[in-house]
Amino acid sequence: MSSVRRSVWVIDLLARKGPLGVRAVAQQLSLPLGSVHRMLLDLAEEHVVERTPEGGWDLSHKLLEIANVQLNRLEFPRLVRPFCERIAEATGETANMNALSGLSAVCVDKVRGNEGMQLDWPIGSRGPLYCGGAGKAILAFLSEAEQHEVLKGPLKPFTVHTITNPDVLKAELARVHERGFSIDDQEIVMGVYCLSMPIFGRMGRPVGAVSITGPKPKRPGPEIEPFVAMLREACSYVSRRLGFVGSFPFWERTPPAAKRAAAGTRLARREAI
Repeated sequence: MSSVRRSVWVIDLLARKGPLGVRAVAQQLSLPLGSVHRMLLDLAEEHVVERTPEGGWDLSHKLLEIANVQLNRLEFPRLVRPFCERIAEATGETANMNALSGLSAVCVDKVRGNEGMQLDWPIGSRGPLYCGGAGKAILAFLSEAEQHEVLKGPLKPFTVHTITNPDVLKAELARVHERGFSIDDQEIVMGVYCLSMPIFGRMGRPVGAVSITGPKPKRPGPEIEPFVAMLREACSYVSRRLGFVGSFPFWERTPPAAKRAAAGTRLARREAI
């Protein structure tokens, strides 16, 4: 019998019964006492179980974190979809939704605009975190350990604009963290630009990102303020719905020009209706 299967049995038993001693776990699962003890110690090293003050064993916080990440990944595409439809209509470009999966970004949904040249990742495709709008938007808000794991490479170039120097990439991630959004300047496909902002879950960890992708150049400045405002509206709303309660000042820093542009877009939609 595999150790993985027996570990699942132990986890399931503790979830249903609450704190139990080693002997009680072994008896209820009909497993050798020594095997159960070693299994619990291994699970404790991974923070899946922990000792109670009374000396029993109970589930720890790790499974809650895993469950929260999975719930966020399943929930946020449904919440983001209406925003992406409005973004694609207003900009003519493609609005992409990407979910964090391991140390990759996975495209979970998209709404195409009417521009001809677009970065058209198929739904379900997996991309790196070190380049592209969504990848950098997520990576900039991950832990230092996770960033280090990505930065140590390999950093494969997709175009001449892909950042493959770890020090340059680290500085870029600091800028993304400060302003709250990332820019892809033809890093994956020549002639395609992307602006992206992260979505956070209840644990304060990024669970994904929303991107606006198309042929229009996107560089810091007044020209992208309307794009930033649309992403801010979508990502802040969805993050709050997912249970995020932290404070990210860049969500509140809507420049006047962006506010006027967003208001004009909403007015135009109402008049069209």
